[in-house]
Amino acid sequence: MQRKYIAGTVCTMAAVVTLAACHRRAVDAAPPVAHDTISVPPQSSTIAVPIVANLGELSAALEREVPRSLWTIDKPGQDCMASKKVDVLGVKIKTPRIKCHIVGEVTRGAIALSGQGQDLVVTLPIHATVRARDIAGVLKQETATGDAVVRAHVRLSLTREWKPRAALDIAYDWTNEPGIDFLGQRITFTSKADAKLRGVVARLERTLPAELDKLHLERQIDKAWRSAFTSLELNEADPPVWMRVTPQSLAYGGYAVEGRKLILRLGMQAQTETFVGKRPPDPASTPLPPMQPLKGPPGRLRFVIPVIADYRELEPVIHKALVKRQARPFDLPGLGAIRAQFGKVTVYGTTGGRIAVGVAFSGKSDDGTIGPAHGTVWLTGTPVNAANSRVVSFGNLAVSGVTDSTGGDVLLQLANAPGLSQTIGTALAQNFERDYDKLMGKIGRAISDKRTGDFLIRAAIDDVKTGQLKAAGQGLYLPVEGTGRATVVLDMR
Repeated sequence: MQRKYIAGTVCTMAAVVTLAACHRRAVDAAPPVAHDTISVPPQSSTIAVPIVANLGELSAALEREVPRSLWTIDKPGQDCMASKKVDVLGVKIKTPRIKCHIVGEVTRGAIALSGQGQDLVVTLPIHATVRARDIAGVLKQETATGDAVVRAHVRLSLTREWKPRAALDIAYDWTNEPGIDFLGQRITFTSKADAKLRGVVARLERTLPAELDKLHLERQIDKAWRSAFTSLELNEADPPVWMRVTPQSLAYGGYAVEGRKLILRLGMQAQTETFVGKRPPDPASTPLPPMQPLKGPPGRLRFVIPVIADYRELEPVIHKALVKRQARPFDLPGLGAIRAQFGKVTVYGTTGGRIAVGVAFSGKSDDGTIGPAHGTVWLTGTPVNAANSRVVSFGNLAVSGVTDSTGGDVLLQLANAPGLSQTIGTALAQNFERDYDKLMGKIGRAISDKRTGDFLIRAAIDDVKTGQLKAAGQGLYLPVEGTGRATVVLDMR
């Protein structure tokens, strides 16, 4: 599609050039061939790099470290109810202390991990079964159950060496205090369990940071860093286009917990370069730099996609337009009706950022009084378009030479004939919005979901603009500059 677009503009140039060329002195030589290549300036992008850690490993480690049976209780001769004074018919009577034998077991349920804002929440459900035996020699046994929940709110941070650090806030509360009713009073056993619960909290405080360190986040971050020194294929052929990514710094912007995954938000500042042709060599990787805080949201991608037309593919397009026009004669001042036959068309890049178009043709009058004249007329011009515009015109228009010719004056008048320029100009001077929309779709497909090894880039385009059309020896080049959002995902398997 883009070839048709740029080819059309070259045809326009070939016709429009003739309008201004008649007063130029033609030389007997073709324009020089340019050999310069297309160079795309590097861009600076901040690519989002989410690092995913499986919290299932942390959960399994906590399950191993914290036993199911937390503690047992076996306390004979305990004061189940303290002595107190009661008023009976105006007389103060002191009730006896009520002794009992307290036994029981406290167990935990499954440890749950969840996310709450910037906190990783570890929940430890606890169930207590407490029995009071031989209560004052009156009751044989009473059973009480209770439930508590221990919650650890973990706030993570990373050191400059990318190692995780945890700040913990651990608390617990009884959702159902263990106790029994005896002689109209409530006997609770909460205080007996509290001391033990404090021991469980202390153990959790020791275990959590050590297990977080075993996630080895720094190894995954280092792999992400090293894998990003690569080249990504943006377009497979016609022409092949590559984006080379060279990371420069890595910043940390917090984390989120999604289900059983801990996702670190990283932003990679990288230089992105576009190459046309063969795959460029991967840049040399550098050691993982120290952690620094992320400023602003990650994922801002800047890129340049070169849309390149091969000059050889433009030649048949121009030839077709000229052959269609030759069906009607050209009316030349002082010469009358002249019929032209168009032959080979040659297109290439010449010096000064110009295009050279050589048109071989012959011309003669119907009555045979003029001609036949034949040869190749060389036209040159510079493609011009406004920023973000798909309407193309040409400056510095000239006929640079006539080669292999007989009757060169007739050829020059044919080249400058208003009928030729008006016909081709009217047919091909157009705004290419429709083709541009198709081009945007191609660019979107080109940069999305590109994989190289473990490295996958997912991108979405927010804005695309066309730059200035340029003619080089390698081809006719329309830079398409874009901004969007990009995320790098690493397959850590």
